Amino acid sequence: MAIEAALIKPVVDALLALFHESNDLKLKRDAEKALREAIRELLQANPDENRAEARIAIARAAGILSEDIVLAEDMLKKHRATRTRTQGKSGTARKRKATGAAEAAAPVQDAATPDRKPARAAKKKP
Repeated sequence: MAIEAALIKPVVDALLALFHESNDLKLKRDAEKALREAIRELLQANPDENRAEARIAIARAAGILSEDIVLAEDMLKKHRATRTRTQGKSGTARKRKATGAAEAAAPVQDAATPDRKPARAAKKKP
């Protein structure tokens, strides 16, 4: 019976080690998936920054150390910097008047082509 107990413990330890290893592999696989989704989220036109940041944190907590984490964090930082710079601008604002450099780059019109339509002749009332 002592021989059987001595043989069972290493087998149980090996099975537990395999279980923990498979659990760690599943955790890393899920973390890599979360990191891919974070990068995909940051590539969208209007990304959800909090969701991307949470997915990056999941990958970092799982112990993944790769250039993908660095890339995702850099993308998040750049997006936040861009968003704060353009936050007050809207698409319906009036256009700015042309400056001297823009006027010089504008095409010159011929004298034959007026830049405005001719004024309509005023009708006289009888």
